[in-house]
Amino acid sequence: MKVLSLIIPLIFLSSFLFALVRKVKVYDSFTEGVKGAIPLIVSLFPYIAAVTMLTKLLDVSGLSAKITAWLSPVFQRLGIPGEIAPLVFMKPLSGSGSIAVLTDILENYGVDSYAARCACVAYGSSETIFYIGAVYFASLQRKKLTTALIISLLSYLLSVVLCCFLCRIM
Repeated sequence: MKVLSLIIPLIFLSSFLFALVRKVKVYDSFTEGVKGAIPLIVSLFPYIAAVTMLTKLLDVSGLSAKITAWLSPVFQRLGIPGEIAPLVFMKPLSGSGSIAVLTDILENYGVDSYAARCACVAYGSSETIFYIGAVYFASLQRKKLTTALIISLLSYLLSVVLCCFLCRIM
C-alpha cells in the first residue's frame, strides 16, 4: 500500500526532472498554458451556467418532483424501480444533485436493497449528459446538439434498464 501512495509524487517529481534535463522553464510553460485556457473557460462559461441554472430551477420550482412522479410508472414498466426515478431523472442534469438523490435512496431503502443496488450501478455507469454536451459542443462551437442528446439519453435509459435487470438476476 505504501508503494501506491508514492505513485503520484513520483510522477510529479519525474515530470520536473524531465523538464530540468530538457531545460524547459516549467513555470513559464505553466503560465502560458493557463493564458491559453482562459479564452476556452470564457467561451464555456455561458453553457455551464445555463445547465446549472436549469437544474436549480427544475428543483426549486417543484417541476422535477412532478416529472419524476409522472415518469415513475413508465420506469417501472421498463423494469426500473420507481424508487430510483428521481435519480434517473436527475443524473443527466446534475452530478451534485444526483449524488444527493443517491444518498437519499441509500438512507431510505438501505444499502443492500434492490433499489439501492440499481441506483448505485446506474449512478456509476452514467454521466451528466447535459453538462458534458454543453462543454463539448461549446468547445467545438456547434449549436446543433439535438441528435447527440437524443442518442445519449436513449443509451442512458437503456443502460439503466440493463443495470436494473442485471441487479435483479445477480
